[in-house]
Amino acid sequence: MSRRHEELEDNPDKMGPGDQRLDKWLWAARFYKTRSLAAQAIEAGRVHVNGASAKASRSLRPGDLVLMRQPPYTRTVEVLGLSSVRGPAPVAQQLYAETAQSQQDRQQAAQARRFGVEPALSQEQGRPTKRDRRSLVEWQRWSAVLDPED
Repeated sequence: MSRRHEELEDNPDKMGPGDQRLDKWLWAARFYKTRSLAAQAIEAGRVHVNGASAKASRSLRPGDLVLMRQPPYTRTVEVLGLSSVRGPAPVAQQLYAETAQSQQDRQQAAQARRFGVEPALSQEQGRPTKRDRRSLVEWQRWSAVLDPED
């Protein structure tokens, strides 16, 4: 093993000839619309590389596993290729392969959201009637007069 390769193994943030910045790869692979959005997600701790939290400048190599939390989903992808330019979507999809477990988890989350509880059903009462609204307005008018701060 060469000395340069050993240095890269010890410090994954050093760039080698076949490496690329993490934020640039996420942008080129079309996970984020801009590099700054990718960098913000990395800084917020939503992106991990090979099980460890990463910085935007971390070097990425083919074979690395990238875990991204993009609510409501979490994706785990393996880096297959590097690209310094943002190309069309079919080309970008060739840069990574999503793991089978990640695909299954995303499908289960989508199904849970689809068949989840309707938020409107949790309300016990509906929209206030005209009479209710008038009583609320009357109460608010009198409560404002009795406010001790005046």
